[in-house]
Amino acid sequence: MIEIVTKTYGAELESIRLNGEEKLHDGLKDWNRHAPVLFPIVGKLRNGETIIEDQVYKMGQHGFARDMNFERIGENSYLLKYNEETLQKFPYKFEFKICYEAFEDSVITKYEIKNIDNKSICFGLGGHPAFCCDYANGELEFEQVEDEVQVYQLVDGLVKLEEEDKTKFIIENKMKLHPNIFDDDAIILKNLKSNKVVLKENNQKLLEFDFTDFPILGIWSKPGAKFICIEPWFNTADKVDSDGKYENKENLIHLKPGEIFKCSYSVKFY
Repeated sequence: MIEIVTKTYGAELESIRLNGEEKLHDGLKDWNRHAPVLFPIVGKLRNGETIIEDQVYKMGQHGFARDMNFERIGENSYLLKYNEETLQKFPYKFEFKICYEAFEDSVITKYEIKNIDNKSICFGLGGHPAFCCDYANGELEFEQVEDEVQVYQLVDGLVKLEEEDKTKFIIENKMKLHPNIFDDDAIILKNLKSNKVVLKENNQKLLEFDFTDFPILGIWSKPGAKFICIEPWFNTADKVDSDGKYENKENLIHLKPGEIFKCSYSVKFY
């Protein structure tokens, strides 16, 4: 039976226990978070700033939602509404709802963003859950052979222009994890055929991750840590040659006044 704990700060999952066994990183050793939400950007901005409607706005890595107090609107359900603080960083009026649902062996994370402005808005979005795993003895197994996957990495938090040699990371449908795989930060996977990936440790299944709604997957951990992040994204950090214009960021989600965007990802635990 799954039991979850969530908190209003960042509307973040704090704990996932299956039959008493913790599945989520404790947020203590190596990294001080559990499963932050990434909004309204994923990753870093070049020089920590972006241009929106001819104005310069400063925003930290992964945006501001993960460091704000949400309003609890139900059991494991939260709301963040634009306010004076958010408008100083992001000039759009929005309502952002996050809901977590637990089932027998699974947890689903649901995002809902509504445009309550009188103009069109755009934003980035992603998840960043960290799962307990000794990834040095781990493997990611995709549901399909990923012979067309595009792999990118970062330099100083920005996406390199050059695509990596995918055979260094994925052979057929498997990514073999090893102690040095995150020495150069996150691994960014685009053009995936799969909608699901299985995380294994010592050939034993730990979880199955369904990212059907998301076009990009980030894989990350701290070198030597006992957790791994499987991150469903719509966007990435700025590229190293970014012109700084927010509207030119990749895969932004656009909403007209009154429109609502919904997406979700789910994790089945073993």
